[in-house]
Amino acid sequence: MRRRDFIALVSAAATAWPLRAGAQTPRGIPRIGIIWAANKEEELYLSTLQESLRNLGYIDGKTIKLENRYTDDYGRFGSIAAELVESQVDIIVASVAPVAVAAKQATETIPIVFINSSDPVGSKLVDTLAHPGGNATGLSSMAVDLAAKEVGTFKELFPTFARLAILVNPNYPLSIRAGREMKAAAEELKLTVDRYEVAKADELDRTIGEIGQRRPDGLIITNDILFFLQRRRIAELALVNRLPTMAWAKEFAAAGTLMSYGASISDLVRRAALYIDKILRGAKPSELPVEQPTKFDLVINLKTAKALGIDVPISMQLLADEVIE
Repeated sequence: MRRRDFIALVSAAATAWPLRAGAQTPRGIPRIGIIWAANKEEELYLSTLQESLRNLGYIDGKTIKLENRYTDDYGRFGSIAAELVESQVDIIVASVAPVAVAAKQATETIPIVFINSSDPVGSKLVDTLAHPGGNATGLSSMAVDLAAKEVGTFKELFPTFARLAILVNPNYPLSIRAGREMKAAAEELKLTVDRYEVAKADELDRTIGEIGQRRPDGLIITNDILFFLQRRRIAELALVNRLPTMAWAKEFAAAGTLMSYGASISDLVRRAALYIDKILRGAKPSELPVEQPTKFDLVINLKTAKALGIDVPISMQLLADEVIE
């Protein structure tokens, strides 16, 4: 082969793919390990991420390889993260904060992109939002910051509310913090607040049944992956116990709770593709600021309202980003 042909071949190979993270030795196409906090049948966002990556020129299986891992078991986050580290993926994508924490404990070198973290600083994923400082960066859902807004929105729909129940996971600090924010906001609105704890899925039936017996005017679910994974069961129990229920993600309302308000998780997933792209092109996670949500969803489930005998005012329906009928 002539020298100039050899140089042209090397140059073409160097520009054929985005730059690899951390100047690793090329092993073919970039491999992205993704830990979804759901079982495979109930995962909601892979297609959204694939579409966003396609828009950036990455085709799963051709120009990039997505190594998807699924679990709805808290206890497996660490072992799955360790497996991806052992397989030397180029980036780890964490669907929720507990997954990101497990990944952070498993590696200090492989870049981590978290999709949905309520409080990245409080979870010790980053030093600050503007300057992450380590190997992790991504997107905040601001679920704790929006906790008071949830209470206000609930009260707006039900101005006669006097007593509110709040469901908290005592094993998840951010759920506890959100519960405190909700309690403070409710008390400012002159509401009586009762706090209930659920640490395991098998406690939901008993606890929500107990809440139903005490007949509060409404129930709010704090941000927690356990509650998200059990959202269908929560919606069923809330309906059986005649509890108007508000949660922090639209997927709850889609599953049957009366209302939801919070950051759009689908939008966070789309934006996570931009972080993947930047890191593959050579950017360091420590220098990529954490971004906050820009799209929020207020969803009202009219089917559930009808089942509960609630008449949702047209004015409130017009405020909603989505109305489920």
